[in-house]
Amino acid sequence: MFNRLKHTVAACAALVTVALAAFPAAADPAIWVIKDEDSTIYLLGTVHILKPDTVWRTPAIDRALGESAELWVEVETDDTAGMQALIGRYGLDPANPLSGKLSPDDLVRFRAAVVALGADPARFEPFRPWLAGLTLSVAPLIKNGFDPKSGVEEKLKAAARDGGKPIRSLETMEQQIRFFADLPPREELEFLLSALDATEDTAPVLDGLVTAWSSGDVDAIGTMMNDEMAAEYPGLYDALLVRRNKDWAGQIETLLKGKGVVLIAVGAAHLAGPDSVQAQLAARRITADRLPD
Repeated sequence: MFNRLKHTVAACAALVTVALAAFPAAADPAIWVIKDEDSTIYLLGTVHILKPDTVWRTPAIDRALGESAELWVEVETDDTAGMQALIGRYGLDPANPLSGKLSPDDLVRFRAAVVALGADPARFEPFRPWLAGLTLSVAPLIKNGFDPKSGVEEKLKAAARDGGKPIRSLETMEQQIRFFADLPPREELEFLLSALDATEDTAPVLDGLVTAWSSGDVDAIGTMMNDEMAAEYPGLYDALLVRRNKDWAGQIETLLKGKGVVLIAVGAAHLAGPDSVQAQLAARRITADRLPD
């Protein structure tokens, strides 16, 4: 469960998320469309960090982007200085060292995992548990050749800029960081321990997620990334998925009242399961139709 929880949480954050370990020859990520008389909104589920040689663009994705006047993503993370300031504000707690928040056994495991990644455990002492957990989630991926600059959103943003299209965001960087920073202490520590448990077997878990996402198997994504989290950690599930999906549905409803065509690209977990963005839209009597393969 902790493996799946870790990857579900990471998929919701712009800082780190699921990565693709391999990719089938014929990719076909799921896309939905919402329409009224004068508006069209495309919804694309994504992953945020990929190996540079990953091939994922499809004619359907290219058409959606080509038709769209704007690209919307979860958050814009290009302001490095702003991100560093927020990490300092919400992610560091030098007065309460991380080692004092872990049991002796977990501290030994944590230090061993950090050393295995080629880092110095002492550097983590001022980290809050959520930041340490996110670092443990992404560091093995980077070490194995994954690159945030190769993620779906980064490539879509580059294409949008080349086409002179504005890029909008559903959330601010501070909002995204606070989804973690505002977790209750117990859930924040559980997140760190989940990342620690998963440091050695990230790739096998991701292989299944990659297969589901790349083939457009939304039911499998919901099962692997959402179901157990909802059952075992309802607080995390509500904070990191449900509330955000409801907020995004409201923003989409507002966009639908305007005119034109936009593409919205968000983590695939948000478009799967009974509390998905599409389900929240349905509660507002707005239909999202999946485009045919």
